[in-house]
Amino acid sequence: MKQIFKSTLLILAIILPFLTSAQDKPIINATISGKVIDSKTNDLIIGASVVIKGTTNGASTDANGEFSLITGQKLPFTLVVSFVGYQKKEVVINTNKVEISIEESTNELSDVVVTSRRRQESIQDIPIPIAVISGAKAEDAGAFNPNRLKELIPSVQLYSSNGRNTTLNIRGLGSSFGLTNDGIDPGVGFYVDGVYYARPAATAIDFVDVDRIEVLRGPQGTLFGKNTTAGAFNITTRAPSFTPGATFETSYGNLNYIQAKASITGPISKTLAARVSFSGTQRDGTIFNTTTLKPTNSLNNLGFRAQLLYTPSENVNITFAGDNARQRPDGNATVVAGVVTTKRAAYRQFNAIIADLGYKLPTTNPFDRITDADSPWRVNNDFGGASINVNAKIGKGTLTSTTAWRYWIWDPSNDRDFIGLPVLTKSQGNSRHDQWTQEIRYAGQFSERLSGVFGVFLIDQLLTSDPVQTEESGSAQWRFSQSSTSSLWKTPGLFDGFGTKTTSRLKTLGAAVFSQVDWSITEKLHLLPGLRFNYDKKDVDYKRETYGGLQTTDPALLALKNGVYTNQAFNFSVNENNLSGQVTLAYKPSKSLNVFATYANSYKPVGVNLGGLPTANGAVLIDLAKVKPEFVTHYELGVKTRPTSQTSLNVTIYNTEIKDYQTQVQTAEVGVNRGYLANAEKVRVKGVEVDGSIRVGSHFSFNGAVSYTDGKYVSFKNAPVPLEETGGESAFKDVSGGDLPGISKWAGSLGGEFTTAGKFMTLKGNYFIALDSYARTTFSSSASPSKFLNIEGYNIVNGRIGFRASNGLSVLIWGRNILNKDYFEQLLPAAGNAGHYAAVLGDPATYGVTLRFTF
Repeated sequence: MKQIFKSTLLILAIILPFLTSAQDKPIINATISGKVIDSKTNDLIIGASVVIKGTTNGASTDANGEFSLITGQKLPFTLVVSFVGYQKKEVVINTNKVEISIEESTNELSDVVVTSRRRQESIQDIPIPIAVISGAKAEDAGAFNPNRLKELIPSVQLYSSNGRNTTLNIRGLGSSFGLTNDGIDPGVGFYVDGVYYARPAATAIDFVDVDRIEVLRGPQGTLFGKNTTAGAFNITTRAPSFTPGATFETSYGNLNYIQAKASITGPISKTLAARVSFSGTQRDGTIFNTTTLKPTNSLNNLGFRAQLLYTPSENVNITFAGDNARQRPDGNATVVAGVVTTKRAAYRQFNAIIADLGYKLPTTNPFDRITDADSPWRVNNDFGGASINVNAKIGKGTLTSTTAWRYWIWDPSNDRDFIGLPVLTKSQGNSRHDQWTQEIRYAGQFSERLSGVFGVFLIDQLLTSDPVQTEESGSAQWRFSQSSTSSLWKTPGLFDGFGTKTTSRLKTLGAAVFSQVDWSITEKLHLLPGLRFNYDKKDVDYKRETYGGLQTTDPALLALKNGVYTNQAFNFSVNENNLSGQVTLAYKPSKSLNVFATYANSYKPVGVNLGGLPTANGAVLIDLAKVKPEFVTHYELGVKTRPTSQTSLNVTIYNTEIKDYQTQVQTAEVGVNRGYLANAEKVRVKGVEVDGSIRVGSHFSFNGAVSYTDGKYVSFKNAPVPLEETGGESAFKDVSGGDLPGISKWAGSLGGEFTTAGKFMTLKGNYFIALDSYARTTFSSSASPSKFLNIEGYNIVNGRIGFRASNGLSVLIWGRNILNKDYFEQLLPAAGNAGHYAAVLGDPATYGVTLRFTF
């Protein structure tokens, strides 16, 4: 794959001169720039949409109210300008520098422009259920990473107990809930400027200089390079501009919260522009550790991004981008949330175990936010890469080539027993991931009635243990593992320092050809078929060896040690082909109504267990090393409406069924780190989603969304028992008909903002006050439904008030979870299923002030 990457760069270097020379000679005024202002106040308007009429070429005004367009069209031509609360305006331009004034309107909502179909178009016109959050809105709402987007988009679920153990789902589907296994592909695609991020850990990183976030729901395999079964995040960062500009921002809050952001852009030459961006976040921990006598679960994030835009002609632009992000928090500690009585003998219950060891929990109330974890915490998460994106206008479309390399380095140390006893003293699942991707696609209007996209995609991944993963027990392990009354368990030093060292290597190669076309049968009726061919190959080499503990040849003692950790090894190679696709029928009888129906089938490739395998009668279950691929069947019916010029209302109904659903399940075996992967024979998720917005006069705007999601195991006959049934007659249970984890039946968000024009000192702009709320009902936090691992529904409220300048200084006072609601984000059984379980807590009330300066 490295050779392919180098070859691609060489090919680009060879063909670029031909692409540039093949175009017409550059014309004067090929680059159009200008400002958009309020016709009454002459204030600059930030975030206005500017599009060349009859094309998909457009841009948004920046923090200075300015825009820049690169086009091969000859002047004159027409620009279409729109912005929330203003009348849409068409203006014919004859020069390369313009100033456009637009008038305020009390009866229009502006269009939201998206690029998910590889062209710029109104969100209400595309037959896909999609939500869009602008970078400015995300920043003002405090959604500086994907985890907080779930408060704005109720169909999104994100759960994270640390950077690696991060689950990003849409409609409850995507990745296995709770504990991440590196051996499976995510079902939700995560793209930044067209580059696919393969590891879920990417979603733990802060956003850097984001322009907008598009969240597509449902299978996405005919528009994007990587096949995804549940949806996609399509993130666009702010591009380099030939107009100089900068934004500087700093925030201060309680818990010693400090966040700083900066972005600078401008021209280097007539054909070269640059943008450099930075983001840094720090905050004290929200949980106090009585062992270390300091707070833990802090924030310590840094992110950098640099871009160069090269425009050798009006028909070709090339973007070079590089980024690096790192996290160094003080731990990802959980707190003990409760203790369950299992079906084990009385001496094997958690309370009996800790009583024998003379230990007492520091608190029985998880919302005291206290832990006594005694193992050192280390949460080093590094993520970054580089890319080259080439766009060349050829014929009636655009040829795009995106070449990228990315890496992820995970260097952790965790306390897997959740308490202040030396049970599991080391849990260091080090990993390094390198990926190389190449996507080439052509998108355009092929004839009067036919448009679409055709592409090829290649991904090469290497995941290693970097260099070794370590699990180690301490002196208290014997009592938690004790499964008989034999005195041999008390043998001094039997388990002290007993552990495993694991080396693993997973090599993945994926290739695909994909396409989707839009056939305009009539002006109002469109048929959109799409097709995808996948090839996937995985080679795995896994070896785990035990070490330490009491060195003995006694068969009885060795049997006890093997009951905790065993030597395991396997290697195999697998490759598969798959043909999938979708078809959508869209009917748009008027500008205010768009109806569409979609059928799709999709596929997630074979998975590999890389966290250890369970045993039966002392034998390792090697057959579980390989996990069968998923096959998805999906139906969807959607209606997008604009009942009035002041409102929008969209409704989607869907039904998704997955055969051989890849799920991660907890086991009572300590040696199966983070659980193991298994296939549920069939699951089904169905639901309804409603979202809308309304503008009332020139001052008030409201938006809301609600989702009903019903996720069930249709058939899962061999699931591990839930925590409370550990130690019963069987280690497995038929949970068919049970709820899928992580899914609330109901979830919703509601927000509103009041704005009014005014002055702050000598600056013109808008005063505003806004509230956002997010609510969800009860959901399961266990792969096998449990009576005790259900999380109660909750509601959180966020607010902000301030002054937003057209240009210059903006001031924002904000609060998150302002009602200080105590809530769980996740519940996790401790390794070994002794009966206690821990919680990932939602943040308490936080508040602060943000200062932003733009010019």
